[in-house]
This record gives sequence, structure tokens and C-alpha cells, in this order.
Amino acid sequence: MQHRHSIHTFSFVIIAALTAIFLASSGCAGRVYRVANLPPDLTAPAPLDLAALNLSNLTDQSISSEVIQPGDVLDLTMITDFTKLETTTTPVRVADDGTITAPLIGRLLVGGMEIKQAEQHVNTQSIVRGIFRNPNVTLTMRKCHTCKVTVVGAVNKPGTHVLPRGSTSLMAALLAAEGLAKDAGTEVEIRRTDSRDVARSMSQPHQPSFAPDGLASPVSYEQPSPLVWKVDLLTAASGGMKPPDLSDGDVVHVSRRKLQPVHVIGLVRAPDAFEYPPDEELRVLDALALAGGCSNPLAEKVLVIRNLPDKGEPVRIEISIQDAKNGRDNLVLAPGDIVSVEQTAATAAADLIKTFVRVSLGGTLSWF
Repeated sequence: MQHRHSIHTFSFVIIAALTAIFLASSGCAGRVYRVANLPPDLTAPAPLDLAALNLSNLTDQSISSEVIQPGDVLDLTMITDFTKLETTTTPVRVADDGTITAPLIGRLLVGGMEIKQAEQHVNTQSIVRGIFRNPNVTLTMRKCHTCKVTVVGAVNKPGTHVLPRGSTSLMAALLAAEGLAKDAGTEVEIRRTDSRDVARSMSQPHQPSFAPDGLASPVSYEQPSPLVWKVDLLTAASGGMKPPDLSDGDVVHVSRRKLQPVHVIGLVRAPDAFEYPPDEELRVLDALALAGGCSNPLAEKVLVIRNLPDKGEPVRIEISIQDAKNGRDNLVLAPGDIVSVEQTAATAAADLIKTFVRVSLGGTLSWF
């Protein structure tokens, strides 16, 4: 009786295995691509390598350290009586409008001038205004005004950085932050918090005259919001736009790339969603390795389901694991792909035999 029962059980397993083979062999209807005949418009986009971009267009024209700028502090020394050689040295600060207030002489515009040119201008104006007959004027730079900007987001060293004298470009700010992070996006937002600049721009909300032609367009906000520019690095690198020069107190925010994860399902040990690396390719075998490998030693068929915005339905790409190991079918995945290790006739039969043996032995059975 026991022998007859074993025969019936074995027959049941064979019938069930054949049924599973039939069901696994009948695939779903619809177009299925192979890697060899995959059209170019269905392939995964190449990883974005911002490190390879030529960001020289983000620079501005360097300004000489001898050029006087608002915020600088100068030492004004004057000899007005050569018989006594009496000298007076007075520190003067360059105002926002580029002027200084010299003792007895009054307000003088020196912003944008080099030191020697400004000395001559102070000398001339003191004579023209009838203050001195022939003074000797010396200007020296006591303290250069520094430009402090805060760089946040996808950079290697976020924080507040002091830009070098004469360089207030977006590129200078990114270099001060030790460059873009691996997951940096292409959009950079420059936010100006200087209330004086904001007030000036708000007085003429419909006139973009505060920015020279070719600069990134500012985004209009209701007062008291700051000015905001959005700069696309790809466009700027190709010369399609020029970012504005930075001012003291500006905040630079570098966006991060948001890549959809890759989902690995089916006959794998640890099905899950896995983060797509922002700066390198992710292939089918890489995804299977992240999921702990195949749970069935006879697994061979993989379906990659790819959703494209301009396609009406998902694209299905069939892959052979063995061919992938041989280097032919190891497809480059796209963010958002679904990698499914499919049940086949062989894997279905193997699973049933495994189940039968486990039940017969009254324990567990592992393929490995």
C-alpha cells in the first residue's frame, strides 16, 4: 500500500509539473523586445556627468585688486603744508554709491577707479573746490570689502564662504564649496537677500533693467521676498545664459537629482526597490546582485519593464541571464525600471520537485 501511495504521489507531482510547464510557457501577449533589437529611443539615458561640463562660462571678468569698490576702507593721507610737512591720515569707507567723504573736501566719487586715479581725483577736486592749493594725496587700501556667500545643497562643502577679491562669479562660489556633489542636479538657485537691492527692484517690478542683457531671468515675488535667479548649468555651460555676479549675503542652492529607484521582483532572494546611482550605470546583473541573486538555480528569463513618458504603454525587454553573464544581454537600466526574474517551465518544475522532496522528507530543502 505504501508503494502504491508513493506511485500516486509521484504521478500527481508529474502532472502538476507538466501543468506548471504549460502555464509558464504561455506568455503574455504584446511586443517584447530583445537587447539586440532595442530601438535607440527605448535605451536608458547616459548618466549625467556634471564634472565633465565646461563651467568656464560661469566666471566673470576678474577685477583688479587696485580697483576701489563699495565697502572698501581706504586710508586717505594728505600733506597740505609743505613747509611744515604736516600730514593727516583719515580712514574713509566707500559707500554703496561708490563715494567717500574726505575731510574738508566733502563727498567724492571714487568707486570703480584704481588707487592712482582716485588719488588724482581727490587732489583735483580739493583744488577745484578751493580747499587746498597744491596738496599731496595718498590713498592706500586698508581693508578690502569681502563677498560672503552661502552655498547649500548638492555641493561637497556647504556653508558660508568668502570669495576672493575681484571674483564674485557663480563658478567662484562653487569652487569655494569644493565643487558639485555626485548627486548634483543642473538647476542652481541664486537668492539675493540684500534689502537695498530688493527695494530697488521692487520699485520697478516690470522693468528687468537691474540685470544686463543675457543674465538669467529673475523670478518676481511679492515684497519682501528676495530676488531669485534660476540658472541651468547645462545651458550656462553652452553659453546660452550668463549667471549674475554674486553679492554679499547671497545664497546659492544647488539642486539634487531625484532619480526613481529600480524595483527588482520575482525569483530573487531579497526583492526590493534600490536607489539608482546618480553618476554611473546600473545594469541588470548589478540589480540582481543588489537583490541577493536568484532564488532558483534554473532562473534564466528576466523581463525589464520600462515606463517612458512618451510611450502609451510600458516597454517590455526580455533578457537571458546566461547571455547577460556572457556580456551580450547585460542591459543598462534606466531609473524607474522594474526588473522581474520570471517563472519558466524549468523553474516551476524545480519548485514543485523541491516542494515534494521537502514534504516527503518532512523538513526543509535548499537549492544551495
